[in-house]
Amino acid sequence: MAIREQLIEYRDGDTVLEGVFCYDDSRPGPLPAVLISHAWNGRDEFAARKAHRLAWHGYAAFALDMFGKGKRGSTVEECQALIGPFMGDRAKLATRIQAAVSTVKALPQVDARRVAAIGFCFGGLCVLDLARCGADVRGVASFHGLLPPSGLPAARITSKVLILHGNDDPMVPTEAVVAIGKELSAAGADWQLHNYGGTMHAFTNPEANNPAFGTLYNSAADRRSWKSLLNFLEEVLR
Repeated sequence: MAIREQLIEYRDGDTVLEGVFCYDDSRPGPLPAVLISHAWNGRDEFAARKAHRLAWHGYAAFALDMFGKGKRGSTVEECQALIGPFMGDRAKLATRIQAAVSTVKALPQVDARRVAAIGFCFGGLCVLDLARCGADVRGVASFHGLLPPSGLPAARITSKVLILHGNDDPMVPTEAVVAIGKELSAAGADWQLHNYGGTMHAFTNPEANNPAFGTLYNSAADRRSWKSLLNFLEEVLR
């Protein structure tokens, strides 16, 4: 096994983006692909590590870029400024993440018929919006993602949906959890939601350690949610 990593530049209009692409070159291709959508600080090492981990499991994995090449946030204010334009314009968000999907489907190592997307925090919102806009991906999985409706015209959701949620996440009120279930059912989606008790926002990130802000790593929820993801990917991509 030899995991290959390469940086891939791509565009959304005039914006230059840069993703991390990982795959095992000992596996016969083309491979099913999984896109990884980052949290509000930008495409970071956390997302790249998830790409490596998924490549080890046999997927062509792409840690996408929502903000632009080299754009990162290191403070709450900087991160809020990065996500602000997308939270305020969900059509712009959908166009940006679909640029990543188109890029991945065109890669020679990828089976364009078998593509899924996962996301963390803000990235969870991004992949849910990918499903909401009727994108041609087989499944999306949101880890401790934000759940507000997009406000865009409703489309039939053909992607299977997995939501992995911390029950004590202060950034996602209970009403939002109930509402997205109703929304997905109305859109005809095949969906499931795993709600982890005693679990806050950012539960998959070992560096999350700010309960006052609502973010705290939870090793049990991290382990359980990853196993759920692998089962989900096995179902939708094999």
